[in-house]
Amino acid sequence: MSAQPVHQPAPPPSPAAAAQLRRRIAAHDRAEMWMPAFERDWGHALETARQTFDLTPLHETIREWTGRLDTAPAVAAFLAGGMDTSDGVPLEDVLGTRG
Repeated sequence: MSAQPVHQPAPPPSPAAAAQLRRRIAAHDRAEMWMPAFERDWGHALETARQTFDLTPLHETIREWTGRLDTAPAVAAFLAGGMDTSDGVPLEDVLGTRG
C-alpha cells in the first residue's frame, strides 16, 4: 500500500474565473443583492492579496461564490417546499467567518 495524501488541495481557479463568476452572478435573479456582496468580498480579497503577495484569498472568494451559485437552486427548492427553517444553522457556523 502506498501512502497517499488524504486531502488534495483544490487546483487554483483559472485566471478568467472571477470574470466568469461575475457574469453568472449578474445573470442570477438575485443579482441585485448578490453583486454588491461579491464586489465587497472580491475587493477585500484583492486588497489582502496585494498586501500579502498571496493569491489564496482570491481563490477562496471564487470558491465560496461558486458554491453559493451552484447550491442556489437547491436552496430555492428547499425554501419553496415549505420546509421549516427555524432550526437552521447560521451560515457563518458552516463556512467560518472571513477576516
